[in-house]
Amino acid sequence: MRTVDVVVVGLGPGGEDAAGKLAQAGLAVVGIDAELVGGECPYWGGVPSKMMIRAANLVTEARRIEGMAGRADVTADFAPVAKRIRDEATDSWDDQVAVDRLESKGVAFVRGWARLEGPRKVSVGDEVIEARRGILLNPGTRAWAPSIDGLSDTPYWTNREAIETETVPESLIVIGGGAIGLELGQVFLRFGSAVTTIETAPRLLAQEEPESSELVTAALRGEGMTVHTGVNITAVCHDISGFSVSVEALGDVTAERLLVATGRRPDLVGLGVGAIGLDEGARAITVDAKMRACDGVWAIGDVTGVGAFTHISMYQAAIAVADILGQPGPEADYRGLPRVTFTDPEVGSVGLSEVAARDQGINVAVGTSDVAKSSRGWIHKAGNAGLIKLVADADRGVLVGATSAGPVGGEVLSMLTLAVHAEVPVVTLRRMIYAYPTFHRSIEDALGALAEQVPAGAGPRAQG
Repeated sequence: MRTVDVVVVGLGPGGEDAAGKLAQAGLAVVGIDAELVGGECPYWGGVPSKMMIRAANLVTEARRIEGMAGRADVTADFAPVAKRIRDEATDSWDDQVAVDRLESKGVAFVRGWARLEGPRKVSVGDEVIEARRGILLNPGTRAWAPSIDGLSDTPYWTNREAIETETVPESLIVIGGGAIGLELGQVFLRFGSAVTTIETAPRLLAQEEPESSELVTAALRGEGMTVHTGVNITAVCHDISGFSVSVEALGDVTAERLLVATGRRPDLVGLGVGAIGLDEGARAITVDAKMRACDGVWAIGDVTGVGAFTHISMYQAAIAVADILGQPGPEADYRGLPRVTFTDPEVGSVGLSEVAARDQGINVAVGTSDVAKSSRGWIHKAGNAGLIKLVADADRGVLVGATSAGPVGGEVLSMLTLAVHAEVPVVTLRRMIYAYPTFHRSIEDALGALAEQVPAGAGPRAQG
C-alpha cells in the first residue's frame, strides 16, 4: 500500500488542474486515469469539435458571398480538418505531452482504472493507495445509448468516432437533438452528408428556450437537414449497406452511418462509490457548495450533474482545491452558469429559462428582440437570424436568465452572464451605453420590452 496526501481519480480538465495545484502546494498527490490525461474535451469534445465547426462555418460563409460580395465557387474538403485535429489538437490521441506537464508539477501519475475500496482508499490494478487528506473524484462521464432493439449490436458512432473519422459519410442519421448531435450533424451536413436528425422529445434543444429551438430548427432545415421530433424509435438494424432506423409513423430511415448523441452518464458502479456510502444507482454524485461528497471525498465535473462543461469542472476544481488545502474560498454559485451550443446560429444561455423561473414562483417578466432587425443584423444580412430573450424577476428588478442566439451568440452572452451573476439591476442595464452598430446592442432593444413590466423602482438594489 502506498500512502499519499491526496488521490485524484480522473484527470480531465478539472482533475488535472486540481492535481497540479495540490502538488505545487506541497502535498503528495497521485493522479489516476485509464484514458488520456486531459479528458474528453481536448481529444473528443470541445476542442476538436470546434475545429470541425470552424471549418464548416468557413465553408458556409464562403457560400454566402453570392449576392453580397461577388461570386465564390466553394469545394468543401474534410481532409485538412481531420489532419488539423490529429496534428494540432490530439497528437493523434497521444497524451504524452499532458502526462509530462502533469508530472512536472510533482504529481505521480498512474495509468489504470481506479476503484474506491473504502474511506480514503483507492485501488488501481493490484495496488491500493491510501489518502491521508482525501480523495478528489473527477471520473467524467461516457456516451450513453438508449435501449433500442438492435442498437447495441451495431457499429454506431458516438462523439468519439465522429471526431476521429477522416472521411465524411454520404448519409448520416443522428439520434439525439441536443447540442452534441446538432453541432456534429451540421458539420457533416455542410461537408456534404445527407443528414437526418431524430429526436424523441417534442423539439430540438429541449433544455433551451422554445424560441431558440425554433430558430435552430428552421436554420437546419433551411440548409437541407431532415428533422423529425416527437417520434418513437423502435429498432435499429445494420448490414453491409448501412443503417436502418425504424421510427413509428415514419417507417425506416436509412443512412451509411449512425451517430448516437443521447447524453452521457457516469459509471458509479465501476467507480465503487458504494464503498464510501454513496448510491451507485444515482445519476450523479451530490456535493455541497464546497464540493464535498462525504467525509474525505470531494467530487467535481460532469459526475456532479451540474453541467457537462469544461468551465464547470475548472470552476469546481478551484473550490475543491481551496477546501482540501484548508484555505478560505468561495462556495459554488451557479446563478450565472453559462452554456453555448455552437450551431449556426449559435445559442448562448445563462441562468433560468422562462419556464424554470415560473416553476420557482418568480414573478416573471420577459423581453425579447430580433437580431436580424437590428442595425448590425441588417448590415450582416446573410446568416443573420438570431434573438435576445431576457427573463427578469419583476419584483427584484434583476435578470435571472437570458438567451443570446445568432451570429457570435456565445460572445454576446458575456455581458448577460455578468448581469445575471452579479444581479445588476435592470434599471442600470437600461441606462448603459451600447456601442453602435453591434450585435450586443440588441440587448438594449430587449430591455426596452421589459420597461413596462419591471418598474424603475423595482427591487432593493434598483436605487443604487
